[in-house]
Amino acid sequence: MSPYVLLSFVIGYFILLLIVAWYTSRNSNNDSFFIGNKNSNWMLVAFGMIGTSLSGVTFVSVPGGVGKESFAYFQIALGYVIGYLVVAYVLLPLYYRLNLTSIYNYLSGRLGVKSYKTGASFFILSRTLGATARLYLVVKILQDAILAELGVPFWVTTLIILIMILIYTYEGGVKTIVFTDTLQTTFMLTGLVVCVWYILHAMNLNIGDAFSAMGNKGYSKIFFTDPQSKLFFGKQILAGAFITITMTGMDQEMMQKTISVKRLGDSQKNIVLLSIILVSVLLLFLFLGGLLHLYGAQQGVTATGDKLFPEIALHHMPSYVSIIFIIALISALFPSADGAITALTSSICIDIIGMKRRTDMTEAAQKKLRQKVHLTVAFVFLLFVMVFYKINDPSMIGVILKVAAYTYGPLLGLFTFGILTKRSVNDAIVPFICIASPIICFFIDKFQEQILPGFKIGSELLLLNGLLTFTGLLIISKKYTTPAL
Repeated sequence: MSPYVLLSFVIGYFILLLIVAWYTSRNSNNDSFFIGNKNSNWMLVAFGMIGTSLSGVTFVSVPGGVGKESFAYFQIALGYVIGYLVVAYVLLPLYYRLNLTSIYNYLSGRLGVKSYKTGASFFILSRTLGATARLYLVVKILQDAILAELGVPFWVTTLIILIMILIYTYEGGVKTIVFTDTLQTTFMLTGLVVCVWYILHAMNLNIGDAFSAMGNKGYSKIFFTDPQSKLFFGKQILAGAFITITMTGMDQEMMQKTISVKRLGDSQKNIVLLSIILVSVLLLFLFLGGLLHLYGAQQGVTATGDKLFPEIALHHMPSYVSIIFIIALISALFPSADGAITALTSSICIDIIGMKRRTDMTEAAQKKLRQKVHLTVAFVFLLFVMVFYKINDPSMIGVILKVAAYTYGPLLGLFTFGILTKRSVNDAIVPFICIASPIICFFIDKFQEQILPGFKIGSELLLLNGLLTFTGLLIISKKYTTPAL
């Protein structure tokens, strides 16, 4: 298909986002940007968060990974459900009771200012790396499919995408994102369903026949029972639970939208509904992955991994499916990038700069500072995307999960220690504990064959990291003299 035709649909889609952003950002202020004036509709938040949770990496990498790991990813998805229940009924009541704008303020009251700054800093690092890795993958596909043929350099493509995101999030922030994420999730899921339908129709298969064909090729296996394998179901489910607890419940981006809902009960319904829909959607992505491998073999497609879905959708399907794929891909890109930039802006302004604590700044001065930070974060995103472009890893979902294991582990340890114990810590030493834990995990992971012969560490590295942080905090702690928060 002509890149000019695809580009025209991308431009039209962006114009639609601008209209939504203009409508939702009217009369916006700093509270609108940070927490949506605590007036967001819980059903819209739940539906929109699907797009944020999945991202372009899930859209491409999960189907592409079926060839190597079958439906093993569904084991992690089952763990997600457990994690979401912990978020809904353990963490959310805490955040609402303390009336937090930044969830890391909890660490300040419970453990100390340095613990608070450390937690916020690890979030900023983790979200920057994770979001730019997701952004890189989708921009690379758009570059290869559309803009490379027009002679546009990769860095210009990235810059254009970031400018698009800045334009529609600059004023409204969370207030706007709640609505744009809902729109984008709708387009993304539409693209998923259309691609599944087309392949079933093209191969003259019903759902039962498709599962049988996948089973014959070994694509539909869900549970892996070898305890030493990194795909062992016990490790995968446990890892999925803690991935959700940390990457949702201890993540400012995800919680920023969730606590923008006025009532705790509605916010909890949002999380429970999100878990049900998300697991169903992930199963559909895995089903699509099996179909793509079957259809690709039939069509003689040699692409694998992250390149499989784009190759088939853009070169082995009708033009209308290619257009839907591009729109769905962009819809998967924007929710993960716009929310990340907004959440990072919020965390830097509130947690690092301490904007909310400064009585010498007017509302107008705070807004001006927030906008400067917003632009700076977008520029940092551009730099990191270019770094990933140089690395060019073939499977970005593996990169993202590994980054999460190293950077969210200290957050898991900090929050778990604060919630489960009634002990205080030497706040000045906490940053060193939180830095040491991922370093130890790095060496354990690097030399795991020598340390644990035959045992392969996978996503449970996150849990190990959190446990090391928790243990370190316990060592430097003493009995707490006042009731814990």
